[in-house]
Amino acid sequence: MIPEIKKGAEQRMVKSVEALKADLGKVRTGRAHAGILDHIQVDYYGSPTPLSQVANVTLIDARTIGVTPWEKKMASVIEKAIRDSDLGLNPSTTGDLVRVPMPALTEERRRDLIKVVRGEAEDARIAVRNVRRDANAELKALLKDRKIAEDDERRAQDDVQKLTDRFIAEIDKLLQVKESELLAV
Repeated sequence: MIPEIKKGAEQRMVKSVEALKADLGKVRTGRAHAGILDHIQVDYYGSPTPLSQVANVTLIDARTIGVTPWEKKMASVIEKAIRDSDLGLNPSTTGDLVRVPMPALTEERRRDLIKVVRGEAEDARIAVRNVRRDANAELKALLKDRKIAEDDERRAQDDVQKLTDRFIAEIDKLLQVKESELLAV
């Protein structure tokens, strides 16, 4: 029973860290990367479709993303979808290629992004702590039902706390890397 609780807690903590990595990947630095357009939906024959399913997304250079639609008439729809997104990008169409230049970040925008990144990291820390709380509650329930001994419950809680500390340290490390990436000019 105790190993299952610990394993379940660890899996949920891993998912929290993975979610943080995905969220941090969406925060834009000055460099271009194709993943920034992953969540954009394009109107494809009346139904919203992910951009990656109607076009090829590539990097032209360090500051420019190239989007090549599989159907030529989709270029203007893709350009509009990127422009209307919350990313603050201004794409331009050249023939059948949509170029998405990444504007340089201002100092003020960098500070705003750091606040966003810190908020994401704090949300991940809270998620990890919630997993710890749930695991400890399950352990206490087992102790109350006399299915485990007090010493076993104490040891299991210590193990869950070590897991929590490890994942919070990993979250802090990810935050530090992203902050230094945002501050790099």
